[in-house]
Amino acid sequence: MNALIQTIAIAALPVIFAITLHEAAHGYAARHFGDPTAWQMGRISLNPLRHIDPIGTILIPVAILVFSAGSFLFGYAKPVPVDFTRLRNPKRDMLWVAAAGPAANLFMALCWAFMLKLAWEMPSTDFTVPLSEMSKIGIVINCVLMVLNLLPLPPLDGGRIAVSLLPHRLAWQFSRIEPWGFPILLVLLFTGILSDIMSPLVLFSARAIETIFGLY
Repeated sequence: MNALIQTIAIAALPVIFAITLHEAAHGYAARHFGDPTAWQMGRISLNPLRHIDPIGTILIPVAILVFSAGSFLFGYAKPVPVDFTRLRNPKRDMLWVAAAGPAANLFMALCWAFMLKLAWEMPSTDFTVPLSEMSKIGIVINCVLMVLNLLPLPPLDGGRIAVSLLPHRLAWQFSRIEPWGFPILLVLLFTGILSDIMSPLVLFSARAIETIFGLY
């Protein structure tokens, strides 16, 4: 029990920030490209409390830690509202708004890699070990969220990026998948196909980041 509590305590900060800053990045990008909806609702904030979803941000990650030690650790926050019709160029700008979330996760993964490198370079103390473990989780959770959200399946960010890049007719047809996107994702998850798709991509991303910082 003590080990589980320690794991949850160490994982809490990386998980919460990975999920909530992903959503905040969408809001910042949307405002930049002309949609102030998230800003008007107070959702463009680095305060995690504004983005936490009790189930997706807390319950699901804790359940994975407790019951599925071998599974990917992931979750979700309350989606930031984006009115794509208010963007200056809806089809083009949709790409940048969607890509902002995974880009935030990449940036956070790089930051946690820097913190891990720092922890390894510092003299060993009671502080460096928790920082090292927290940083490792931070790298992995952000790589998982980045890869997951870049899958070309609406309403994931990768699906919206695909809609932005496809010709209008194909984009409209592809976007009609969106109501079925989450059920499809659940089927892929429970059949193990999602893990088979994501595992090599997450491993490659994490190894690439570790290589940049000389973390071997």
